[in-house]
Amino acid sequence: MVFSSISFIYYFLPIVLLLYFISPMPKGRISVRNMVLLIASMAFYYWGGYDYFYLIVLQILSGWGFGLLICRWRGTVKARIPLIMCIIIGLSALMFYKYADFFLGNVNLFTGSDMPLLKLALPIGISFYTFQVISYAVDIYKGKIEAQKNPLTFATYTMFFPQLIAGPIVRYADVEQYYSGPRKHTWDDFSCGARRFVLGLSKKVLIANTLGELISILKAGNENSVFIYWLIIAACALQVYYDFSGYSDMAIGLGRIFGFKFLENFNYPFIAKSITDFWRRWHISLSYWFRDYVYIPMGGNRKRPVLNILFVWFLTGFWHGAGWNFIAWGMYFAGALLFEKYVLRKLLEKFPAVIRHIYLLIVILISWNFFDSAGVGEAMTRIGGMLGIGTDSLAGSLSLYYLRSYAVLLLAAIIGATPIPKRLAEWVGTKKPQVLTILEPVGVALCLITVTAFLADGSFNPFIYFRF
Repeated sequence: MVFSSISFIYYFLPIVLLLYFISPMPKGRISVRNMVLLIASMAFYYWGGYDYFYLIVLQILSGWGFGLLICRWRGTVKARIPLIMCIIIGLSALMFYKYADFFLGNVNLFTGSDMPLLKLALPIGISFYTFQVISYAVDIYKGKIEAQKNPLTFATYTMFFPQLIAGPIVRYADVEQYYSGPRKHTWDDFSCGARRFVLGLSKKVLIANTLGELISILKAGNENSVFIYWLIIAACALQVYYDFSGYSDMAIGLGRIFGFKFLENFNYPFIAKSITDFWRRWHISLSYWFRDYVYIPMGGNRKRPVLNILFVWFLTGFWHGAGWNFIAWGMYFAGALLFEKYVLRKLLEKFPAVIRHIYLLIVILISWNFFDSAGVGEAMTRIGGMLGIGTDSLAGSLSLYYLRSYAVLLLAAIIGATPIPKRLAEWVGTKKPQVLTILEPVGVALCLITVTAFLADGSFNPFIYFRF
């Protein structure tokens, strides 16, 4: 079950909302409502991957039990033992289910052996909840938080269904207050969350899915022009952005409905003017996780910064997928960041903002070839095509036809990836608040109706980041 499905929108979510808000909250205590969220999250996860339900239970028991030991022994050498055990258990499951076939395949390739691949299905959300549990244990060890004594409360945090499958990666330190103390539930929060959910749903179904259809058509064609390579990769970059930021919007919106305020995960990354700035705006929770739990502990900028950056981006690429193309994607960004940091930074500052922005877009678009390809070889072929290597022409009839056919969608996607719509809404709210009061609910209702029509008529289309 995914958020962008009829079953979730019109069956699962209404039932959960009804049970949640009719549940008692005596003297501000939220334990009963936490139980409703836990049961709903268990049902959601079990529905999507019952074969691997034991894995998340193991992670919960590991994080909760070792967290108590870390807290009890904090400040002593003994505290390192449960911390290391918690990390090992989490990463072992992640490595086995996500990377076993990658390692077996490479052993077969380089040794000439013929070991059978395991062909394991990837447990949904394992990359995200593993990182949440590890950050919880590390933060206890560092004295940033206290261990959660109630295992059911910790379980609710770990498998909270709005952000269970594809993030954002929520740290316990940022949401502890919502689990431990009374959560406020207001109509403003509910309506704000509902609007955010519908916005994210629209980004996924109306834009990301349609861009995915365009990409499939272009790839299936036999045109071999420079322009079609650029068009495919531009559509791919926009598709991934709307797909993942749409999921983040839905997760943040659902959290707001239930009284949680999650941190933002995207901040208009395509308006950045440097690679460094881009990664402060894209998948913020993951970037900050690697910064705080890998880069800084390794020495950060103080000790071996070049090695630290290379290692962190190797892990970032490998986290995204068990393939050499993802590792190449991570190392590509490591090289780009190092070049920008030590060579290009002062020169970039002298250029106009528009030149820096064009530079950023070119670097980003080239990078998505690694992300969207089946292997490094295919990615390099596509990059060569963007540069005119091995192509037949600059542009062909197929790419020009579909550019015209999808021009409105592409233009809307480009504008929507900037702050322009938000600023326009703020301007209308300031100058004509009564107009916005009428237009906003009407717009949300129309979006929901349109999305429902698309879902009723369309096929299953999971979120791209589910595979990570």
